[in-house]
Amino acid sequence: MNKRILFFALISVLAYSCKNDTKTAGDITITPDAGTAYKLGDVISAKVNLPSDIKADSIVYLLDSTRVGSAKDSSSIQIKTEGIGLGARVITAKVYQGGKSTDVNTNFILLATKAPEQLSYVVEKTFPHDTASYTEGLQYTDGVMYESDGGVLNSDEGQSSLRKADLNTGRILKLKDGDPKVFSEGLSVIGDKIIQLTWKEKIGYVYNKNTFELINTFNNNVGVEGWGLCYDGTKLYMDDSTNRIWFLDKDKFNAIGYIDVYDDKGPIDKLNELEYINGKLYANVYGSDDIVVVDPKTGAVLQRINMANLWPENQRPAGFDNGNNVLNGIAYDKATNRIFVTGKKWPKMYQVKFVKK
Repeated sequence: MNKRILFFALISVLAYSCKNDTKTAGDITITPDAGTAYKLGDVISAKVNLPSDIKADSIVYLLDSTRVGSAKDSSSIQIKTEGIGLGARVITAKVYQGGKSTDVNTNFILLATKAPEQLSYVVEKTFPHDTASYTEGLQYTDGVMYESDGGVLNSDEGQSSLRKADLNTGRILKLKDGDPKVFSEGLSVIGDKIIQLTWKEKIGYVYNKNTFELINTFNNNVGVEGWGLCYDGTKLYMDDSTNRIWFLDKDKFNAIGYIDVYDDKGPIDKLNELEYINGKLYANVYGSDDIVVVDPKTGAVLQRINMANLWPENQRPAGFDNGNNVLNGIAYDKATNRIFVTGKKWPKMYQVKFVKK
């Protein structure tokens, strides 16, 4: 009996000794400290700090999942940030020792290089806009305005719809009511098709552009919710209530990439209606009077346009729901370089020009 006790005691001691001889990621540290903020274009010095009794065979560094450098010892490496996406990025160091590796991680936040340029606007012309439309998506194509109307769910005030309107008169040329249980969101016209999102229902619709006949539906499991949508001629862009803009395949509507939108201070949340204009993304910021201009490669906010007083609140009718009927809707006429903006249930569509302050 005593021999058995001694045997198990010896095994326990050996196991404890082996455990303490094995270094873990907790014994190895890495810089920069987690959460450190940098500006796009900065060079980041990353370094693994090893305990005195560890000698690494090699250390390989990854930025997210891409190899960015290696070292034979705890020498630092330099990580260039020019051209990479903004937001949270993870640095992983793989420390190789005796044929085995130990991972140690940190992260940093990459912000826009500089504050966005502040622009103003000039109203060049106004057009009528249907006050029944709770504007969610807007696009000017082939001389007419296509609009996705969010409607009011389960209400007598109207339901979601898809509509085509004459810009000059505001007259509705074609209208298709949506499912009263569905809240319609952003839209984009691609060739002879209209793609329309829904808010929380995770459904997308594909319509014939001319007849509004429903061609098919698709599961939209990308992002938190469906908000804005636009097209650059190759891929779709979709936002989802956060600061993320997703890239979607134009035919299958699956995610093929994304950017996170930041200025020089932090993330820009609640990105809403989208438009692609001359290589940049224009986005309403929901609940505000702001439109931001975003670099679609990095997510950096390049410019910000404050549209306050486009339709002054003191000129709005009594009882108008300013809290819900906010600025939303950007459309672009590429042929004439005209930009149009409006708001939810607003009586006017504004042709505007963005100018330096």
